[in-house]
Amino acid sequence: MEFLSPFRHTGELNATERLKLERHPLDVEAAVRSVYAVEGAAAIARVEGEAERLKWVGLYPQRQGGNAFMLRVKIPGGRLRSAQARRIGELVERHAQGPLPHPKWGDRYCDLTTRQDIQLHWVRIEDVPRIWDQLEEVGLTSIQACGDSARNVLCCPLAGLDAEEVFDASPVADAISAYFTGNREYANLPRKFKLSVTGCLEDCVQAEINDVGMLPARRPDGSYGFNLLVGGGLSDGARMASDIDVFVGLDQAVECARAIAQVFGELGNRENRGLSRMRYLVQELGPEGFRAALAERAGFALEPAGESLTRRYRGDHVGVHAERRAGRVSVGCSVTVGRLRGEDLIEAARIAESYGDGGLRLATDQNLIFTGIDEHRVDAAFGEEFFGRHSPFPGPFSRGVVACTGNEFCRFAIVETKVRAQQWAERLDAEFAEHFGGSAGAGNRPETSVVRMHFSGCSASCAQPQIADIGFRGETAHVGDQIVEAVDIALGGSLGVEAAFGDFVVGALPVDDVPAALHALIGRHVAERREGERFSGWARRRSPAELRAVIEGERQGEQAR
Repeated sequence: MEFLSPFRHTGELNATERLKLERHPLDVEAAVRSVYAVEGAAAIARVEGEAERLKWVGLYPQRQGGNAFMLRVKIPGGRLRSAQARRIGELVERHAQGPLPHPKWGDRYCDLTTRQDIQLHWVRIEDVPRIWDQLEEVGLTSIQACGDSARNVLCCPLAGLDAEEVFDASPVADAISAYFTGNREYANLPRKFKLSVTGCLEDCVQAEINDVGMLPARRPDGSYGFNLLVGGGLSDGARMASDIDVFVGLDQAVECARAIAQVFGELGNRENRGLSRMRYLVQELGPEGFRAALAERAGFALEPAGESLTRRYRGDHVGVHAERRAGRVSVGCSVTVGRLRGEDLIEAARIAESYGDGGLRLATDQNLIFTGIDEHRVDAAFGEEFFGRHSPFPGPFSRGVVACTGNEFCRFAIVETKVRAQQWAERLDAEFAEHFGGSAGAGNRPETSVVRMHFSGCSASCAQPQIADIGFRGETAHVGDQIVEAVDIALGGSLGVEAAFGDFVVGALPVDDVPAALHALIGRHVAERREGERFSGWARRRSPAELRAVIEGERQGEQAR
């Protein structure tokens, strides 16, 4: 038990905590290299709890079972060099091949996630040590991409390039990531521990739904740092993060993150796993109580929050945007539902080198950004086939669609997500794009015209449905004597100045009825919206009962027809 020091626990530990006590979860890396990669996946099942420990090295068993694993690669702050992107693409082509070609994406593809990670599927345990070694050669890792530890640290994808940012926070994000990765003392927390850090004005990395959010702020003396939010999260028991009135200097950020992890590790719930996320601890202690617990453990004196500099919430970086470097632009491409072929990632690396500064960035909306492109070569770059598949100028629904892995791979998902989400978005683009700033491909579309649809295959909220204009959560429904895939629908979610979780207005709607429901909702929004009003604003002006009536009325009309 010594590896839990300085953490304490009282009462009876839950089953997962007991497994973690038997052997430090990070020890599974050596077991993968020396045993499982040699003896095969069957050897994992012979060790109690080993499939759970695999999460600490970025591995999840796929839904298909047997020797099929998802491997998640951490990309701190979403920043990739072309050599790293090329390497991941090569690993996808070599080691992430499914048994049958997917009708949309072939048989070698990866997924960009809402935490600036990249996920490979169909990975065999025998290949994992080789994959790890090849990732390490280019400065990447999957260690603690999953598990009850600090996850990938989010940062504005245009950190260091954004012409309006307060300061470049990427060195802070890197330092926090480096501190926690492989740190055995803080690798066993009650549950996952999610951090976001930004120096931009637009909180594109969603501080309000992270366990720890650091946003740009200014002291009275004019020096810069962060204001601190804690205890945000989604899934069951969604909660907006609390401002605990703390200013964090740039040189204090790593120590602050460490001290918060200590608070969580010592005081977090290790008895009931359903109540073990940090947001429940913040709720229990209250903002003042949590601040007091942090003050006892931090290696610096806490001072009051500074002047908040966050201007608004920005949902994406799609389109062409000027950088602070004269003559350079960033090009954000819509990777619809985050799915990218391995060969496309290799091609993206070539384009980044040929037309830009060799940099690529991943955004929390599952999209890909090319950095440092010469503004005089943008048109030439757009002649590349890649931009035909992943447009910088998508329709308003394709641009805003996000989807988790779904039951294609995930053992917890109830429904298929990615194909349906893309189909629904493309259908709405065809029907309504002209009402949201013109047709697809018509140049930079105002972000206020984008309708964000987020589709999670279960209640875990990996696709963040509660903060979407339209959020879907996987369910099942009875239709006659059959059980069919269905969704709960939430409407009106957003972050920023008008932050609010969407209301789930309809439960267990069969997926076959969703297109008609979406058509009715968007049609009503177009007819009734005020000047410049986003879908979320319109939805909040309607009661859940009114919104439910729109959906049910269309559904009954379809059945009558």
